Amino acid sequence: MKLFKNLLGSIKPHFEEGGKLEKYYPAYDAIETFLFVPGHATHRGSHIRDGIDLKRTMITVVLAMIPALLFGMWNVGHQHFSQMGVETALMENFLFGLWKVLPIIVVSYAVGLGIEFAFAIARGHAVNEGYLVSGMLIPLVMPVDVPLWMVGVSVAFAVVIGKEVFGGTGMNILNPALTARAFLFFAYPTQMSGDKVWVADAATVDGVSGETVLGTLAAGSKTDFSQMNMLIGDIPGSIGETSVIAILLGALLLVVTGIGSWRIILSTIIGGAVMGLIFNNFAVEGNELMAFNWVDQLLVGGFMFGAVFMATDPVSAAQTNKGKWIYGFFCGFFAIMIRVFNPAYPEGMMMAILFMNVMAPTIDHYVVEGNIKKRLKRLKA
Repeated sequence: MKLFKNLLGSIKPHFEEGGKLEKYYPAYDAIETFLFVPGHATHRGSHIRDGIDLKRTMITVVLAMIPALLFGMWNVGHQHFSQMGVETALMENFLFGLWKVLPIIVVSYAVGLGIEFAFAIARGHAVNEGYLVSGMLIPLVMPVDVPLWMVGVSVAFAVVIGKEVFGGTGMNILNPALTARAFLFFAYPTQMSGDKVWVADAATVDGVSGETVLGTLAAGSKTDFSQMNMLIGDIPGSIGETSVIAILLGALLLVVTGIGSWRIILSTIIGGAVMGLIFNNFAVEGNELMAFNWVDQLLVGGFMFGAVFMATDPVSAAQTNKGKWIYGFFCGFFAIMIRVFNPAYPEGMMMAILFMNVMAPTIDHYVVEGNIKKRLKRLKA
C-alpha cells in the first residue's frame, strides 16, 4: 500500500489548486480517501471524533452483503444446472454464477460511479460515498438473466432521478436501489416478473418450470419447495434475495456495528407476520397467496433482504426511535398486503418500502410533535 500512497502523493499537486487538473480534484480525492484514511478534519463548529467515517460505514454495509452475494452466485449455478438435469460440484456452480453475476456488478459500479464522478466534478464537491452500497444492492435485487444494458439504464435513472436531482447522498427521499428496480419493473415488466425459466440460457431447457415461489403462488398453484429450501435459499429468485440465512448473517453485522437499525428490522418482520396471519385466517379457497403460511411469507421473495438492507437505509427511513417502529411495521404490513391483493406483482416489498420512504418524514414529524406536547403537559402539571 505504501507504493500506492507514494504514487498518489506524487500526482496530487496536479489536482490541487493551481494544478493542471484542478477541476478533477473530486475524482482524485475519492480514490485517495477510499484507499486511505482522510488526512483532513473539521476545524470549526461542533463535531464528534469517531474511528469510522462515512466511507467505512458504507464499506461495512457492503461487507454485510457478501454472504448473500456469495450464496447468490452459487445459487445461480445451482439453479441453472439442476434445471438442466446436470449434477455439478459446489465450486462449479459458484464459478458459473460468478461468471454470470460479475458483469452485472461491474456495469452497476461503472455506470453509477461514472455519473457520481461527473456530478462531483461539475459541482466542485467531493464524490458522495452512498453509491458504494447502492452499487452492490442493485445487482443483488436483479434477476440473473437481466440484460446488461437494462442494468445500466436503471442505474443511470436511479442515480440521476432518484438521488442527484435531490442534491446527492443524504438528500434523496427514495432508496436508490429500489428506484432502479422499480424503473425496470415498470419499463420492462417481462424481465422482472419472475415467471420465466430461471436459467442462463432458457433455450436449452424444454418443459422445465423455473418460476419463483411467489410467481407460482400468484398463478394459483402450490409451491414444491419446502420451508427449509426457503430458509437456505436454494430456490429461484433474484441474485441476493433467496437465502434467509445469508441475509441474517449480514443483519447481525449491521446490528452489532450499530449501522443498521434493529428496530426497523424487527418491526418490519412483525408487520409482515401480522398481515400474513390476517390473510391466513381469512383465506379464500383458490387464492394460494392468501393461504400461504405466514412464516413462509417472510422467507420468500425480497422480504428479508428488503427488511435488512433496504428498509434500514438511514437516509430514506424514519429517524426517530418511535418512528422507526411505525415505519418498519408498515413496511412489512404493506409488503404482504400488496403481494396478495396484486397477483400481477406478487413481490410487494419494493412498493411497500418506497411508499414508506415517502411517509417517513411525516411519521417523524408527528412523533416529534407528540413528544413536544407531552413535555408541555408535564411542564404545566
